[in-house]
Amino acid sequence: MQALVPVSLIAMFLGCFCIYRASPNQRWRATPWPALRARAAGIALLAFGGWGCLREFSAVAAVFVFCTAVMLFFCLVPYLGALAGLRRSDSNETR
Repeated sequence: MQALVPVSLIAMFLGCFCIYRASPNQRWRATPWPALRARAAGIALLAFGGWGCLREFSAVAAVFVFCTAVMLFFCLVPYLGALAGLRRSDSNETR
């Protein structure tokens, strides 16, 4: 079941994205998502990703993969938001 690993990583990325978008300091859009719904969805997606890791790896490896992926995604999502903001401002200046 090697397809579960990419699905778990995608779920973890989306979980981190949902939690970040619920933050009032997020830079993807002017207004954040509703906090309770977005955080609940993010936690559910992270739980699904963790479950997928536990199904594919041993317990120690699953915890390592989960923690490393979550660290990466929580660091990556704000930078992607800043990059998206720069692209939006560049496209508005050319008009």
